Amino acid sequence: MTEKRIILEMGMGNDLYGQDYTKAARRAVQDALHHSSITLFSKLGVDHTEMRVQVTIGVQDPDAVDCDLVAADLPRGRAEVHAVKGGLDVSDAEADTRHVVATAAVEAWVPDMAGKWVQSQS
Repeated sequence: MTEKRIILEMGMGNDLYGQDYTKAARRAVQDALHHSSITLFSKLGVDHTEMRVQVTIGVQDPDAVDCDLVAADLPRGRAEVHAVKGGLDVSDAEADTRHVVATAAVEAWVPDMAGKWVQSQS
């Protein structure tokens, strides 16, 4: 089935004291989601379960992100979450800790509906 990307939102999240990549990733996704208000589904009669949501998380240690937990935070669609090398770690040598910064790209895809609607002439 052919799909069209209808949404691309970016977000940033951090964990300043816990050094938790998953927490930073979840906050980045929430930041991205709070930039969107999608009325498309109700306006066009499309069931949101037809939407595939692809999330890419950028952190310095991708293996430390619980992608299933991040996916569980998504309120709509069928979620796919992948963590890649990115983001930023800010070291605090004095405290022997690091502040974790994650970035998120949230993409929403729906089936290609070309030709299903006709523009009215009124």
